[in-house]
Amino acid sequence: MAKSTKQTVSVTLDSALYTEVKKREINASQIAEAALRLEVARLEREQLLADIEKDLEVYNAYTAKHGSFSDMVRAHYAEQDAEQDPE
Repeated sequence: MAKSTKQTVSVTLDSALYTEVKKREINASQIAEAALRLEVARLEREQLLADIEKDLEVYNAYTAKHGSFSDMVRAHYAEQDAEQDPE
């Protein structure tokens, strides 16, 4: 992975929590960055699932009205077979 640039930001934390973080020598920046990456990934997944659900609704509405693509293909080839072999 390419090295990313860092940006200094201000974050407001509960003072008692920050005291515990410093006492335990926890790298708050590292933990915050990891937590933010997880949250961004969760939100992206949530948006993707919403998009898929919307697409499925559109697809289901289309197939309810017109039939599925596979139904159309089967009907087309059944029609061609009937034309070639009219018994």
